[in-house]
Amino acid sequence: MKYFILLIAFLFISVEAFPQFDILKKVKDKVEEKTKQKVDETIDTTIDNATRNKDEKQKTEGKETTGRNKENTNSGSTSTGEGDLKSYSKYDFVPGDQVLFFEDFSSDKPGDFPALWNTNSSGEVVTLNNYPGQWFQPGIEGTFLPEIKGSLGENFTLEFDLIYAPTTTSNLPSFDLSFYSITKEEPMDANVPGKGGCAFRIGAYRITVWDWKDRQSGQINNTKDNKFFSENMNKKVRLSFSFQKQRVRLWINEDKIYDLPKLLMPDLVINQIRFTTKGTDDQKPYFYISNIRFAVGQPDMRSKLLTEGKFVTRGILFDVNSDQIKPESYGTLKDIAKVLQDNIDIRVKIIGHTDNDSSDASNLDLSKRRAASVKTALSTEFGIDAARMETDGKGESEPVADNNTPEGKANNRRVEFVKL
Repeated sequence: MKYFILLIAFLFISVEAFPQFDILKKVKDKVEEKTKQKVDETIDTTIDNATRNKDEKQKTEGKETTGRNKENTNSGSTSTGEGDLKSYSKYDFVPGDQVLFFEDFSSDKPGDFPALWNTNSSGEVVTLNNYPGQWFQPGIEGTFLPEIKGSLGENFTLEFDLIYAPTTTSNLPSFDLSFYSITKEEPMDANVPGKGGCAFRIGAYRITVWDWKDRQSGQINNTKDNKFFSENMNKKVRLSFSFQKQRVRLWINEDKIYDLPKLLMPDLVINQIRFTTKGTDDQKPYFYISNIRFAVGQPDMRSKLLTEGKFVTRGILFDVNSDQIKPESYGTLKDIAKVLQDNIDIRVKIIGHTDNDSSDASNLDLSKRRAASVKTALSTEFGIDAARMETDGKGESEPVADNNTPEGKANNRRVEFVKL
C-alpha cells in the first residue's frame, strides 16, 4: 500500500512536470479511477507501461537533443535502447537507393494537421515526453494520405516509427495500411481503391494482409496471431516494408512477419498509401507515427562496387549527434560484408557524408567518426580484415540533393564505399 501511494505521487508529479501533450496524461486518468475504487493491491497495465517508459527515458537521458530530430543525421532520432547489432542478426531488410519521401513532422506546428498530408477526418502533430521529435496522431474513424510525389515503381521500401497507445485495455483498436495504384475521381476512403493493391491490418493481437485487383478481393487473405503490440503498448517500434515487383515483406523491429512472393498483381505500379483508423465514440486517437521514409530502387551492391567502383548507401543509420550505428542497419551491413567476403582481394575506402543542419566543422568530424564506426562494425561483427578498409569523411561539403527539403537532406546523409 505504501509503495502504491508513493508511485501515485511520483506519477502525478511526472505528469504535471510536462506541460506538452504526452502519453502519461492517460496514466493520470487511470490512477484517479483506481483510487476511487480503493484498489491498492495492484497497479493496472497502463501504469506498468508508464513506469517502464520512465525507466527507458532515464536510460537514454543525455542522448536527447532539442530542435529538429531526424534519423540517420546529426539532428536525428534518439535511440531508446531497442537493441544492438547482434540482436538484429536475422534482420535482412535493406532500404531502397533513393529517398523519395521523408516525413518527421519537424516543419509542422504542434496542434496542427500536417501540411503534407490529406484526410477526411482529423489529427494533429504532437510532442511526447519520452520520445524526441514530433509525431503525427491520426484521429479515429478516418483516412490519412501522405502526398507522395511520383510513382513508387516496382521496387521500393517504406519504414516508419510507431507507438501504439490505446486509452483502453479492452476492445483494443486496429488500423489499416494500404498500398495501391490510385485512379482519378474516387473517394479517398473507397473500400477497394484504385486498379489494385494490398493492405495490412495491424491489431493488438493479430495482423492480417489481403490483396485486390479490379475492385475485387484477390486470392490472399492471411491472418497471423501476433501479440507484439499488446505486449509493447506505449513503446516505439519500427515497421519496415519491402516491395519487389509482386513480392511484399513486412518486418516489425528485427522480426520478419510476412514474406509473400505473389501478393501484388503483375505490372501493378503503386503510387499511393493510406492509413485508415477505426474506433468508437468512447475511444480516443490511439497511435503515433513519425520518421516515415520511402526509398525507391533495389540496391545492387555487388555490381556497383565491382563494375562501377563505388557503392552508396542510405541504409546505415546512426543515433543523434553520434557515431553509434542503429541496429536496423544490420541488413545493409550484412549485404556489404557479403560482397567483401566473396571478393577478398578488394580494398575499400568508407566515406561518411551529412546534411547541413549543423556547423561545417562538427559535420566533418561526425562524418569521419561515422565512417570509422562502419569499419569497426564490418571488422568486429562480420570478420572483414580491417587492413582492407580505409575511412574518411566529407561532412556536408558534397551534397547530392537539395538541403532545403527533407528528402534532399535524407539523400545527402549517406555512406560511400569506394573501391581502392
